[in-house]
Amino acid sequence: MLLTGLLFACVTGVIRYLGSDMPAIQGAFIRYAIGTLMIAPLLLRNWTGIPERKTLQLYAARALIHGVAVILWFFAMARVPMAEVTALGYVVPIFVTIGAALFLGERLHLRRLFGVGAGFVGAMVIVRPGFEEVNLGQLAQLSAAPLFAASFIIAKKLTVQENSFMIVGLLSVGCTLTLLPGAILQWRSPTVEEMGWLSLSALLATTGHFTLTKAFAAAPITVTQPLSFLQLVWATAIGVLLFSEPIDPYVLLGSLIVVSAVTYISHREIQARKHASTPPAIATKV
Repeated sequence: MLLTGLLFACVTGVIRYLGSDMPAIQGAFIRYAIGTLMIAPLLLRNWTGIPERKTLQLYAARALIHGVAVILWFFAMARVPMAEVTALGYVVPIFVTIGAALFLGERLHLRRLFGVGAGFVGAMVIVRPGFEEVNLGQLAQLSAAPLFAASFIIAKKLTVQENSFMIVGLLSVGCTLTLLPGAILQWRSPTVEEMGWLSLSALLATTGHFTLTKAFAAAPITVTQPLSFLQLVWATAIGVLLFSEPIDPYVLLGSLIVVSAVTYISHREIQARKHASTPPAIATKV
């Protein structure tokens, strides 16, 4: 999950560099089309056959939901500073934690609620000045949050019986098909440089989705989510070092809250595991 956060922060940096010249839906389509080509050999090698109808419906629903969320994210990323758009994305764990309790039957231990809550507070400390005038980029990112959460919940459910290559590969294929009609309507010829950067973003994001799926398969989703808050630290650093985005005391204070929350919950989970008997493998996937 730590690696996932770093990879996704790098994706954010690439999209930030590309800016808003390319339509969001076209950029998202190219990223997923390239990602599909990259993962196709692994998908074919690990193909387990056509999924059952119910499982196939989950794949299709996730592709549609995730595709719309990615369009909104691309739109926001080109218009909002990296630290802010990442911080706004931290409303996702709130929806994920609630969804995991409602649909996956995961228990909401106090320490997990504390980790999610403290991380959310830290994110809000960072974006507090920006809430005086909410722009379209911020609204887009906030709208994407429940969609990404739904996608993560479906991914967690799929890990019960599907392998990581199938989950990531079919997401790439599904999102490519979902984004294709809109991309055709807004298409303009991309430059060689744009294709290069989008290829890099596809490599980073596809790897990130693979490590994310592995994390979901290894532990309850309410345990992995607080660790994702460290992505804010990576995004803030990239924004300052590469894009000269201003950093203020709110960013420093919010990042400190996030890191403290992640450190605490990680320590508590380790201690809890030491005092608990090892559950059956399937128990970590329910």
